[in-house]
Amino acid sequence: MSKIIETVEKIALPIIDELHLELVDMEYVKEGKNWFLRLYIDKENGIDIEECAVVSERLSEKLDALDPDPIPHNYFLEVSSPGAERPLKKTQDFERAVGKYVNIKLYEPIDGEKTYEGTLLSFDGEELTVEYAVKTRKKQLTVALSKVAKARLAVTF
Repeated sequence: MSKIIETVEKIALPIIDELHLELVDMEYVKEGKNWFLRLYIDKENGIDIEECAVVSERLSEKLDALDPDPIPHNYFLEVSSPGAERPLKKTQDFERAVGKYVNIKLYEPIDGEKTYEGTLLSFDGEELTVEYAVKTRKKQLTVALSKVAKARLAVTF
């Protein structure tokens, strides 16, 4: 599967770059009996449906023209925004998220917890510090990025 992602990424990135957009994430997954190739794109002030449609159309044309076809069976191509709870994957994602509310899942528990939600106070490229609440007390967690399994922006109510 990673071969498909690599191939599609090489084709998609020039299209996305030309439109001054960012490729946030990509996945190729089977759900039920159907396969889905999903691209999540964004830009600083958010994207609209027209931008998603342009990327989808251009990418679809390029994929259809490839011989041999990198995806040998039927699939659905979906291009969309990553949403309000955008994943944080790249160093740049964490840098932009400083000061924002985040959800962090760790590979191994720290103080008996694997999930922390709070404000990302800092990120130096290797470690991040999150301020989170335990009842009415504020605490801070500083952890190496290598210990983070998943991270995303989080919505607070």
